[in-house]
Amino acid sequence: MTTSHRLSLNALRAFEATARLRSFSAAAEELSVTHGAVSRHVRMLEDSLGLALLQRTAQGATPTGEGQRLAEGLSKAFGLIQSSVEQLKPGPLTLACSESIMMYWLIPRLGRFKEDNPEVELRFNMSHGPIDFAHDNVSVAIRLSSIEPPKDAVRADVAHEWIGPVCSPEYLRQQRIESFEDLARARLMVSRTRPTAWADWARCSTQANQDLRVDQSFEHFYLLIQGARCGLGMANVPRMLVRDDLMSGTLVAPMGFVRGPNRLSIWTAPHLSRRADVVKLVDWLHDELRATEP
Repeated sequence: MTTSHRLSLNALRAFEATARLRSFSAAAEELSVTHGAVSRHVRMLEDSLGLALLQRTAQGATPTGEGQRLAEGLSKAFGLIQSSVEQLKPGPLTLACSESIMMYWLIPRLGRFKEDNPEVELRFNMSHGPIDFAHDNVSVAIRLSSIEPPKDAVRADVAHEWIGPVCSPEYLRQQRIESFEDLARARLMVSRTRPTAWADWARCSTQANQDLRVDQSFEHFYLLIQGARCGLGMANVPRMLVRDDLMSGTLVAPMGFVRGPNRLSIWTAPHLSRRADVVKLVDWLHDELRATEP
């Protein structure tokens, strides 16, 4: 009997998850088993192969050279299995985007997509960082171009992101903000997901030599925007998130917007890129983003 016939599929899955996540605990959580079960499976695999596949540390686990090669092959194999199943049994699509894009940009437009494509079932993954299509079960993602996509992603940089300061009309009247220099007396606010927003805007506005002091930060853009609505200060935000507020007069943009350092990108899982419902979703997102942020 060859070595491959003696290998346990559970052991291979436990090792692949541990190597990818660099943690026995994280692998156990992903696989819905105990930490001890993952550790035993990995040890059994190492004994079967006669190789040390992981270096165990107090901080977690790091693959050895042999372990890294095996982990990469297993990740591709498990991804192929999942994609084969999805092609046979296509289920709902999962669209990943940030909470703020979901609230302020996607949901107000989603009705039109559903009306034109009632057969497309959508689920949502609220996130804004790196993703793994297979393990996160994501079909399509909206991301900034500054974020590195998966190596096999079908990527399209669709539109520029425009950024600028906004505040309530009352706050603008109180502080008399009319020029860049007037910002020195304003209360400047940012989102912790974009701590360099004011510096990015200053650089793109050719005001890079100006020192802007941030007074308050919020956990998310939607909290930051609410703070600006309530007159707490000036928020530097992407234009796409505040279009409705600007049109209604809830917020004003006294200095307009400039083209920021990022582009808005659409990532598509490679094994789904030719599915009819995926093509419809990606084409619609492309058109809507281009119309919003030309």
